[in-house]
Amino acid sequence: MRASGDDRLAEAVEERVRRRYGPLVAGVDEAGRGPLAGPLVVAAVVLPPGLPGLGALADSKALAAGERERLARWVRAVAVAWAVWRVGPRAIDRDGVGAAVRRGMAGAVAALAVRPHAVLVDGPWAPPLTGAAGLPVVDGDRLCAGVMAASILAKTARDREMRRWGARLPGWGFEEHKGYATAEHRRRLEALGPSPIHRRSFLAGWGAGGDGEGPPPGGGGPGAGGV
Repeated sequence: MRASGDDRLAEAVEERVRRRYGPLVAGVDEAGRGPLAGPLVVAAVVLPPGLPGLGALADSKALAAGERERLARWVRAVAVAWAVWRVGPRAIDRDGVGAAVRRGMAGAVAALAVRPHAVLVDGPWAPPLTGAAGLPVVDGDRLCAGVMAASILAKTARDREMRRWGARLPGWGFEEHKGYATAEHRRRLEALGPSPIHRRSFLAGWGAGGDGEGPPPGGGGPGAGGV
């Protein structure tokens, strides 16, 4: 879904939640649930009420790369708080992607510089969160400004990390496919075998290594650790 262009429509869900739970409402979303390689990245964003420009937000998948980067800079500049959390491939292999998503969401919310009154999570379920009401919103990345903003931060942070892996591990093309199961990625896997950042559990017998969990490397931000 493209951006609505309507600021009031973009934050209609948040407004209802603010009236019930309090003014600080975080949106949470993830990037990298399904790729064959690389981390899962989760972002949490608290936006101020009535912020002009919210109508430009959209699900990160519906935006061109340049527009995502522009909006990510804007979100970081205007947010009350934002945070990004990564869970690496070995933790995904060990615990499963569902557990990785839950841990990433909890980590991102805990890393916020403020404690939200409620947390909107894209999808049919929300993980237990300490000190905040977790509220699932189906299609939240199309309906909720905070979730759309989190989707954009998570996607751009993960893409940057995969470009860095592409430079460190030349040959697999991570800077191009970002770890997703494209035909070209599969061709390179057949030729080279798995890299240290491939997810063993996603590769039906191929092996890999290396891990890490926490804020992504490469800079800092308010309640973020880095993107």
